[in-house]
Amino acid sequence: MPINRSLLNDGENVVVSTRTHPKALLLPLLVLVLLLALGSFVEVRTSGDGGRVVAWVVWAVVALGVLRFVLWPFLVWLTGSYTFTDRRLITRTGVLTRRGHDIPISRISDVAVELHLIDRMLGCGTLVVSDASTHGQVSLPDIPRVEEVQRRLNALLHGHSGRGEGA
Repeated sequence: MPINRSLLNDGENVVVSTRTHPKALLLPLLVLVLLLALGSFVEVRTSGDGGRVVAWVVWAVVALGVLRFVLWPFLVWLTGSYTFTDRRLITRTGVLTRRGHDIPISRISDVAVELHLIDRMLGCGTLVVSDASTHGQVSLPDIPRVEEVQRRLNALLHGHSGRGEGA
């Protein structure tokens, strides 16, 4: 589970806990391949003592590119989480600066799904949660098995609103 159990209140149960689909790592993977291809190309094309310095400089630039365009997006993906409990929606994002957003389940009025062509092929989509606050909507992109998550949340909302009406 991506969520830290210390974030949960006593008696609170996790219904759905996930992070974004690994699809978010496709572009960083492509960048990694291109950077390594660039470094290898320069390594092969440069020869001699003067060429070694150029190769070292290019490999240093490649290393910086890998840190910025590959490692950083991976850390962002790894540290972000979306969790629905029987009481609230908990979102946590950020590597150095953590950001969080909690919405009580009782304030959620609608759970919608957006599926683009690539999303349907990869089995993910965007979950749009509408609530009664001034913020209006929270968009959770690239949720794996988004339609299944939507069904589970609708079942939770109907069960929650049914208990609230009788109280």
